[in-house]
Amino acid sequence: VQLVESGGGLVQAGGSLRLSCAASRSIFLSNTMGWYRQAPGKQRELVAAITSGGRSNYADSVKGRFTISRGDDKNTVYLQMNSLKPEDTAVYYCNAEGAFNYWGQGTQVTVSS
Repeated sequence: VQLVESGGGLVQAGGSLRLSCAASRSIFLSNTMGWYRQAPGKQRELVAAITSGGRSNYADSVKGRFTISRGDDKNTVYLQMNSLKPEDTAVYYCNAEGAFNYWGQGTQVTVSS
């Protein structure tokens, strides 16, 4: 297993969660790391991504609420999610994109209204 996610769960609207994705060292150093999500009946969409150099980009729907970061000492990428909304409910997947494309197993995030 190349990517291991953790941190999903159930939270009320307005609450916060932090997702973590631990990667192997070689994958972490050479790939753009990202978080995608897929809600029931919808296509998987990019939430946020961060390059090995630290540049990040976000989906418009999460700008100002979510923050992606890299923990270089732990080969881990984080997604801090604040001010969560019911429409953020989805399975969140960690992704490493480079010469190859790697996916985590997914972690459920449920936001109740």
